[in-house]
Amino acid sequence: MIHIVTPENQHLFRDEMEQAYRLRHRVFVEEMKWTDLAKPDSREIDQFDNEHAVHMLYVDDGKVHGYQRMLPSTRPHLLSDVLPQLCEDERPVGTHIWEWTRYCVEPAHRERGRALSPVANALLSGIVEWGLESGISTIIIEMNPLWLLRLVQLHFRTIPLGLPQRIGDQDVVAITATFDYRTLSRLREMRGDGRRALAASEIETRRLVG
Repeated sequence: MIHIVTPENQHLFRDEMEQAYRLRHRVFVEEMKWTDLAKPDSREIDQFDNEHAVHMLYVDDGKVHGYQRMLPSTRPHLLSDVLPQLCEDERPVGTHIWEWTRYCVEPAHRERGRALSPVANALLSGIVEWGLESGISTIIIEMNPLWLLRLVQLHFRTIPLGLPQRIGDQDVVAITATFDYRTLSRLREMRGDGRRALAASEIETRRLVG
């Protein structure tokens, strides 16, 4: 299940957020070699982990196997403040547009081959469910261009914001990906489960946005 964590309920998820910050460090610093993010305490935390961030955790039996963070485009975020060079046209901004960042999954729970792993599917489903209930229809993503086809196959409508650029040792492109109920249906079809990805307790306590 996917749990949504905001300042309002973060005190209930202290241990899980500690696990998430350490997972981020293992994936982005140790695995992907983004050494400028390295921290002595092995907790990857940046300036965007603030009161405006919405964290999403995939938790199973008290263990965090997947994580992602959503940032409002109306506030400072990666595309506006860190990677503006990836956007060659007018930067997308609006209360219905949020940025998807720091997506990471434990190695043992990643996909094998072309199909999304259950954790990856649940994380994406969590974004779509949360977005549809919160008036959000579009996400900004900075990603490897190879993900473009996969997102289209999942029924996201994608628009590149510029050409790919080399960042570190990989190509990165910024895109917008718009979704609707067809996207959610596709994700549920692919995992063979029509149930919600968001934890029931979060349905009632999700953060109001807009």
